[in-house]
Amino acid sequence: MAHPIRLIALFALAAHHLGAAETLPADWIDPQTGHRIIRLSPDSGGGSLYFHQRSYTPEGDKVVLRTRDGIAVVDLKRLGQTPPQPEMILANASPIAMAWGTREAYFFARQENTIRAVHVDTKAVRDVVKLPPQARGAQFAINCDESLLVAIGPDPDGKTVPRKAPSGGMGGTLEAQWAAGTPKMIYTVNIKTGEFKVIHRENDWTNHLQCSPTDPLQILFCHEGPWHFNNRTWILRADGTPARPVHERTMNMEIWGHEFFSQDGKWVWYDLQTPRSGVYWLAGYEIATGRRLWYNLERVEWSVHFNVSRDGQLFAGDGGGPGSVGARTMDGQDIKGNGQWIYLFTPTLARGNSFRDEKPLIDVGFFKSERLADMSRHDYSKERGVEPNLSFTPDGKWIIFSGNFHSPRVNGRAITHAYAVEIAKSDRKT
Repeated sequence: MAHPIRLIALFALAAHHLGAAETLPADWIDPQTGHRIIRLSPDSGGGSLYFHQRSYTPEGDKVVLRTRDGIAVVDLKRLGQTPPQPEMILANASPIAMAWGTREAYFFARQENTIRAVHVDTKAVRDVVKLPPQARGAQFAINCDESLLVAIGPDPDGKTVPRKAPSGGMGGTLEAQWAAGTPKMIYTVNIKTGEFKVIHRENDWTNHLQCSPTDPLQILFCHEGPWHFNNRTWILRADGTPARPVHERTMNMEIWGHEFFSQDGKWVWYDLQTPRSGVYWLAGYEIATGRRLWYNLERVEWSVHFNVSRDGQLFAGDGGGPGSVGARTMDGQDIKGNGQWIYLFTPTLARGNSFRDEKPLIDVGFFKSERLADMSRHDYSKERGVEPNLSFTPDGKWIIFSGNFHSPRVNGRAITHAYAVEIAKSDRKT
């Protein structure tokens, strides 16, 4: 996930260069797919939130964006009927996420060490909770009944335990950082009382913190680093129930990650490759029952991130660039046909059942795909580009994502914009 401060700095730099730039396209029909795309961000740039962060009001009528100037929103009620008008809600702030039950966007006031919220209609700002001194860290989430702040921070009582990477590793910065060991803790702060409580400690590169959309005690997190070394995806409960893995490796070089909750909170979904660059799946784990459901997809359909509609009937993927895992074979060779598209996926279960011999088996299916937006000019690279971070609008009619395919370059880097692509194919020709 791109760091908010770096994004704001990039947007600020872009403003100087955009004055002489040609007008950026605002509303067009993708000639490759026939789907309508509308730019949501202002000319100076802006982007969608990280793919699992809640970015819509509870009523589904507004979406929050991260821009160079601060927190902005776009009204979605007439999306496709009138041009979007991005509205600045709070300058010099970066959103954590929209609130679950109120029309507020959470953000972190670092100097005051306080979580605050800004109302997307009135622009009123309030303090949510002042963090105690021991509540350090920069990754926060709010649980669904908005009673707890959940956060990842360095563990002052932890001991760094270096690890030796398995033989045959691919090397590089990620591997070195993983091997060094990073004592972390996951803690909660009671929003009403300010009570601080450590609920998990580990010597891992803890990341990707998420709270269930329906269960106020359910937490999802990951172990970052080289995916082929990690047991990546974990669930944890705020009541003190120990963390447990969502998936366990069964073959060499099997990898999984970029996990997210279903909209009803019952499932955890994640990218799975058996093995790396071999067979591609979007895998699901039902928390209450342990049931597993894997949907197969083609190599070119592999995406940096996936997401699911509110009703669970559709999935989407944001494709991958020439440097992605989907662009290489198992022996590391580049292939043609990189999947640089915004994809819509319709899940289909495979026919028939096997004798289960009194043990649970994985249910399997496959994705039927449709291309919605051409991303061939989009820069996916972490160094100079941006991850599209797509999500379905609450009404299920659009997919919102970040892109840089129309943007001028500033110091070699493309400027990010937020877009909406219509799921239904348009009757218009331009």
